[in-house]
Amino acid sequence: MIIRQLNFGDSYGDSFFLFGARQTGKTTLLKQLFPQAKYYDLLKSDEFERLSRSPKLLREELQDCPNDTLVIIDEVQKLPVLLDEVHWLMTNCELRFILTGSSARKLRRSGVNLLGGRALLYNFYPLVSAELGDEFDIDRAVNNGMIPRHYLVQDATRRLGGYVGLYLQAEITQEAVVRNLPSFNRFLEAAALTSGEMLVYSNIAADCGVSSVTVKSYFEILVDTLFGYFVPAYTKTVKRKLIQAPKFYLFDVGVTNYLLRRSHLRQGSPEYGHAFEQFIIQELIAYLGYNSRTNALSYWRTGSGVEIDAVLGDAEVGIEIKSSVEVKNSQMKGLVSFGEDYPKARLIIVSFDPNRRRHNNIEIFPFREFLKELWAGKIY
Repeated sequence: MIIRQLNFGDSYGDSFFLFGARQTGKTTLLKQLFPQAKYYDLLKSDEFERLSRSPKLLREELQDCPNDTLVIIDEVQKLPVLLDEVHWLMTNCELRFILTGSSARKLRRSGVNLLGGRALLYNFYPLVSAELGDEFDIDRAVNNGMIPRHYLVQDATRRLGGYVGLYLQAEITQEAVVRNLPSFNRFLEAAALTSGEMLVYSNIAADCGVSSVTVKSYFEILVDTLFGYFVPAYTKTVKRKLIQAPKFYLFDVGVTNYLLRRSHLRQGSPEYGHAFEQFIIQELIAYLGYNSRTNALSYWRTGSGVEIDAVLGDAEVGIEIKSSVEVKNSQMKGLVSFGEDYPKARLIIVSFDPNRRRHNNIEIFPFREFLKELWAGKIY
């Protein structure tokens, strides 16, 4: 059994929201941790239909439960009106709730009851290297991504196709969040092409045949439905003019691969290098999310184009990601410049170098050692 990294700590006695993309394993985890909880699954059409027709049924079914009874409602964003009943049950019956969702979009709209701060918020992510231990396979991760049912097979291409189709059907079409599905499909491919790149909305709009305003709203849909993340630019300048535009990453490298029609990636190819970079960013996002430091990741780029892939905290750590088996001096220029501007920063290159080494003040990590130290809390 895979032990997930999410730790609820002292929150077992609290109510909370648990948000994560579809098929990341939220339900499996909660059933393992809380097998005695009362469970409502809104993906079941009959359950959804009866509670949609009469939300008060939830209150009538639960109001006589003992205090501190735990109730799990899966995919609560499908029926936000239930949150009024949940609020009442928490206040008047002292019940505890775990409310899961694969989209925060509906719940962020005005007028939705978010329980008045009575529920904590946790984010859930695809598998991470620390959860797989010695069984972790970098080539499988880079090719298949880390959604559990994709990572655990040899070739996930068909499953990835089904997953993207499910996302479009369940999160986009059923919820009617866009009026022009063909343009959104074109945009999704463009988003994959720009995953890990600085966003220029006007360029993407020209490629998709829609306005820049529409493109920006489409990116916000991806973020709200947990299909991607913005990574802001680090803008605390010392002496150089810095780029302000964010980058965007799809939430899983396997999904990016599928949308770009790339498969069977081999070490040494440019495509593998791009996928490896996204995988490391994916690990950083999950690590920071699980440790309640979700705003600690950024990237750094000067007006002249000098760049590093990741900045942690207030320029405390600068990270470059290279798929090279031997990092060359020419690949260190971004970190050298970053170190000149932020001399207290720890400078790291993550690579396929066989052994850890140091070049001046730059630490070069084999990726496995970096990941182990990251999840042990020794990087940040």
